[in-house]
Amino acid sequence: MPDFLNDAQRDIQQRADSLGRRVASLDADALEDHQIERETRALSKRAGIFFLTQPTEFGGTGATCLEMTIAREALGSCGVGHLPGLFGPTPGLLAQASEHVRNKFLKPYLAGEMKGGFGFTEPSDAERHTWAQYEGDGLLINGQKSYVTGGSHADFINTLVELENVGPAMVLIETNSPGVQIIRRFGSIDGSHHASFSFTDVHVPSEHIIGDAGAGMKRALDQVNAVRMAIAANCAGLCGFVCDQVADHLDRIASSTTPGNHQAVRVQFGKMRAQAYAARSVVYRTARLVDHGDNAVNEVMASKILATEALSSLVDLAIQIIGGEALADSHPLASVFRSARATRLAEGSTEVLHGHIARGYLDLHLGRI
Repeated sequence: MPDFLNDAQRDIQQRADSLGRRVASLDADALEDHQIERETRALSKRAGIFFLTQPTEFGGTGATCLEMTIAREALGSCGVGHLPGLFGPTPGLLAQASEHVRNKFLKPYLAGEMKGGFGFTEPSDAERHTWAQYEGDGLLINGQKSYVTGGSHADFINTLVELENVGPAMVLIETNSPGVQIIRRFGSIDGSHHASFSFTDVHVPSEHIIGDAGAGMKRALDQVNAVRMAIAANCAGLCGFVCDQVADHLDRIASSTTPGNHQAVRVQFGKMRAQAYAARSVVYRTARLVDHGDNAVNEVMASKILATEALSSLVDLAIQIIGGEALADSHPLASVFRSARATRLAEGSTEVLHGHIARGYLDLHLGRI
C-alpha cells in the first residue's frame, strides 16, 4: 500500500511536500526560466531533495525507486511537475562508462557544469538507423536523431547507434565535435526543450562506448524504463492535485448550485478520486517490485500507462467541471493539462506500451500482467 512508509520515507515525503509548496509559490510571470531553475535548485538543495538522485560516491543519497516515487508523488500533489533544478542530474548511462568518460563528463555533469541529452529516436523516413564503424582508434558515426531529449543545450549526447558487425551500442558524442549538426531546436507542449541532430563522419574515441558494445539497446531501454517510472510517480501526485482543485471548486459553489446539479458533480468527483487512488496504488506497488530486484519491465510500462491516462482523463474532466476560468494560462490546471498530454507520448506512447506488454506476456512470458 502507498502509505505503509517508515519514518525515513515519511521524512522524504514531508520534505518534498514542503519543497513543492515553496516551488509552486514562485512567481513564474515575474521570473525568467533560468531564474526559476536557479531558485528551484536552491530550494531543493536546502530541502535535501536535490541529492536523492545522485549516488553516495558523489555526495548524494542514492535514493531507492520507492524513495524517488515518494518524492516525485509528493511534488506532484503540490502541482509541481518535472521542473529543471528539482533533482540533481543522475549518472544514468554514464554510470557504466569508462574511467576517462566518468572523469571528463560524469563528474562535471553531476555538478551541474555540463548538460547531457539522450538520442534514441530516428526520423520516420531514415533509410537506416544511426550507425558506426570502427576506424583507427575510434568510431566513425553517421545518421540522424530526430528527437534528442534535452538536446537543445546539451554538451554531449548519449546516443544509440548500430555498430557494424557488433550490434547496438550506446556512445557518448560531444555536440561540438566536427560533423555534429543541430538540425533544429524545438520546445515541447510541456515546456521542455529538445533538438534533432545529424551526424556526418563524426569521429568518436572508442572509450566513449558506454558499457559493452552490442549491449546498447538494453542499456538504452533501462534508461527509458527509469524515466517511465519517474513520469508515473509524478503523474500519480498530479492526479491528487487535480482532484484537490475540483474539491476546492465544489466548496466554493456549494451554496450557489441547485442540489441536483451539485450531486451529479459530486458523483463525478467520487469517480475521479477512485481513479487517482488506483493510479497511485499501482505506482507504489511497482516501485516496491523494482526495489526488490524483480523483473518489473511490464509493470513499469503499465504504471506509466495507468498514471498518465488517469491524469489526462482527470484534468480534462476537472477543466470541464470548473469551466472557462481553468482555461486561463495562469490557472494551475492549464499547465497540468499541457504536461498531461505530453506524458502520454513520452518514453513510448500508450499504444506502443500496450503492444510491448502483450509481447512480454505472450511471447517472452515475463512480468506479472
